[in-house]
Amino acid sequence: MVAVAGDSGSADAASPVLGYAARPPRHDGSSRVDAFSYLSVLISLILGLAITQVLGGIRGLMQSRSRLVGYWPAVTWAILVVVISVQSWWSMYGLRHYEPWAFVGFAAVLSQTVVLYLLAALILPDFVGDAAVDLRQHYYGQRRWFFALLVVLILASIGKQLALQGTLPPPADLAFHAAFAALGLSGVLVGRPRYHELLAIAGTLLIGAYIALLFARLD
Repeated sequence: MVAVAGDSGSADAASPVLGYAARPPRHDGSSRVDAFSYLSVLISLILGLAITQVLGGIRGLMQSRSRLVGYWPAVTWAILVVVISVQSWWSMYGLRHYEPWAFVGFAAVLSQTVVLYLLAALILPDFVGDAAVDLRQHYYGQRRWFFALLVVLILASIGKQLALQGTLPPPADLAFHAAFAALGLSGVLVGRPRYHELLAIAGTLLIGAYIALLFARLD
């Protein structure tokens, strides 16, 4: 219940509101949490779930190796999803001085992490029962969705920049975005196995170059 005027001790008592006890305000500034620290909790949580999803899939691969039909492009992209998740978390540090935060801007940042989680959920199969696990079959069954989400991820990244800064990413960053989008679109349109083997190699080189050139240091 909420204390009302005239209640005994209402000026001093803590009153539960919506399940939380009201606490007296502090004036020394020691309990102040900045907006970035507060908002980054949810971002970090979703990125952590994405990494956990992939690592759980790799654990399943290891445990099911006796009944596993392997396919290295699927494993390569699973590892790359982890790398992209870590790079996304790493780059979020650049937002620590951004202000003022608005819901639209935060939603734009959050959308990128949500898409990353969906990529992590698609790339490796669930391991249930004792049936054989065919990574190649799973990869091509999810191919269009996975690479379409990769394109959406790039669009979400550009949208985040527009929502927060009102501009497109810097030229070098935008060039990498365009290359990633082209890679993802080609993955949707082309289903030839040989092409997807080359695509996994190209993705690895592209992500490696992107991090090495633009995100090697925590600035």
